[in-house]
Amino acid sequence: MKKSLINYLGLLGVLALISYATAVIYSPRAYPGYDWMSQEISDLSAVNAPSKDLWNQLASLYEAGTVVSITLVCIFNENKLNKKLRIGIYLFGIMNWISNIGYGMFPLSDSGNAGTFIDIMHIYVVTILVIMLSIISLIIIIIGGIKSEGYRSLAIWASLSLIMMIIGAAGTMVAPKDYFGLVERINVFSVPIFNAVLGVYLYNGFKRKDKIKKDI
Repeated sequence: MKKSLINYLGLLGVLALISYATAVIYSPRAYPGYDWMSQEISDLSAVNAPSKDLWNQLASLYEAGTVVSITLVCIFNENKLNKKLRIGIYLFGIMNWISNIGYGMFPLSDSGNAGTFIDIMHIYVVTILVIMLSIISLIIIIIGGIKSEGYRSLAIWASLSLIMMIIGAAGTMVAPKDYFGLVERINVFSVPIFNAVLGVYLYNGFKRKDKIKKDI
């Protein structure tokens, strides 16, 4: 199949993952005393964080690349895939838009939770919406992928991302404070990884090995 511009732009999902990972790894160098094992990633982009400028530079491709890639994935599959896969991918796309806009509008005002309005919006509104939509969308994608033999590999990737998300979310509630940042990273990276997977699928034109089973 001859690839179109939309297919090639799917690789922005992969570049977005690389951009995000680079920001997570190198931004702490501009934050004296930052402990990645105990502190969350959001501390690096907090309003008064010394690493904020470096974070914005390194993660700039992540923010733009993620939105472009997932939006094109949704458009490309408007009349393709089975109903559950489409709905799951659309919800995952909505989650990415909420994440991009929400965290941009409400960055942490300080490391941790200073209790300001933007901190409350960041933690208790945007984050909860992102987590809920992520879990729901991944579950629907898993179901849709299982029902379509040609996309069972996508169901496997969605399952791995969901497992990472659940382990990370549960870990942040039970892990010792000294390891909060470590388990939080397991949770947070589940989304950009799956975005990269969808980007690769888009690059390959969402090829399938057999016919999709009838929508249920």
